[in-house]
Amino acid sequence: MTGTSDLPTLLASLAPVVSPEAYVFVSRPQAAYGDGAELAPIATFSEEEGLTLVVPKERADAAGEDYDGEFGLISLSVHSNLQAVGLTAAIAAALSERGISANIIAAFYHDHIFVPLSRVDEAVTALLQLAASNQP
Repeated sequence: MTGTSDLPTLLASLAPVVSPEAYVFVSRPQAAYGDGAELAPIATFSEEEGLTLVVPKERADAAGEDYDGEFGLISLSVHSNLQAVGLTAAIAAALSERGISANIIAAFYHDHIFVPLSRVDEAVTALLQLAASNQP
């Protein structure tokens, strides 16, 4: 199950789905994988400065965590190949044209886009327009 790598097919099949939760990015200096499990992170990344956790805003607030910005999560239903070329660039360009920042995480099956919470609807519209413009 390697997913699709053909860019026109990927773009035509984006099918964005919005998570009902708000997410935040939390940094824990000198932390290791497994730290912060009580926050139920949906993603983590280890950097030199610390461990970044992507967590539901509600859990971060309850734990008194610091964060900068609230994000909506848009998941693309299309099963993309991790070696597909151009998908991230096309998504970033479509959102950039509207001044929407995007933090994109590619997982094994799908790509997930974090955009400012206040701009989720606008981002979905942009992605739907991108998909429509790539229909055969």
